[in-house]
This record gives sequence, C-alpha cells and structure tokens, in this order.
Amino acid sequence: MDVEKCLRKYNIKVTKARLNIMDILCKSEEAINAESIFKKCKEKNVNVDLSTIYRSLELFEIKKIVRKIDLGQGEYSYSIIREKHKHILQCKICHKQIEIDCPMQQVEEIIKSKTGFVFEEEKLDFKIKGICRDCRKKIKKV
Repeated sequence: MDVEKCLRKYNIKVTKARLNIMDILCKSEEAINAESIFKKCKEKNVNVDLSTIYRSLELFEIKKIVRKIDLGQGEYSYSIIREKHKHILQCKICHKQIEIDCPMQQVEEIIKSKTGFVFEEEKLDFKIKGICRDCRKKIKKV
C-alpha cells in the first residue's frame, strides 16, 4: 500500500509522523496499540509524541482507514481496514434483511489479547435470524 497516496485519497495532511504511523499499521499482521506504534517509531528513530499517535489514530478511525478495537478496561488496538466482511440479519416475520459489518475481528482481538488464542478460520459466513424492531413493535401492540 502506498501510504502517502492513501492519506491523500482521504484528504489527510501528509506528515512524517502520519506516514510512519500508517506504515507501521500497514505492515502489522495483527491489531496494534498506540504504545506499540510509539515504540516502533522510536526503533525507526522517528521522533513522534504519543499524543500525536493517538490523534492520528482517531483521525484514521474517523476517515474509516483503521478499525478501533475495544479490548476492555480502557485498552484499544487498531488495525487497517483491509476488506469489509459483512453479515446479513434477516427478520423471521417480514423477511427484511439488513447488512452489518462483521464484528468477529473485534471479538478475535479481545480473545487474542486476553488468552493468546488465535483463530485459524479466516471468515465466518452465515445469516443471523431474528425479529426486526418494526415486527417487535407490532407484536407488543397485539
């Protein structure tokens, strides 16, 4: 991935710090926290404040370049959004379908950070069946 082109594509001002942060995120095979990015910048002799890393990660999240993964207890990891895997929610009553982003990446990161367990299956493809909000309201009125 051409990091500079990526930043320009999302109308983000290109700075040395942002280029390095994006480069680290792109090269990371798993989600990474801000402190680890800070450490890797230091190893590369790139002088960047931890606050700059947090602000950049927040901007990247707003621009939908990275996914922020809540690990609990105020800890977060970040990963580049490489592909948008979706799941379908289908109402059993009206058969309406709603597409949602797959939450499994966040679940996998939480499990990995707490247990060290890593999933081997790449994707879980399934339809989730339930009852939509509109149908639940109709049922309550009856």
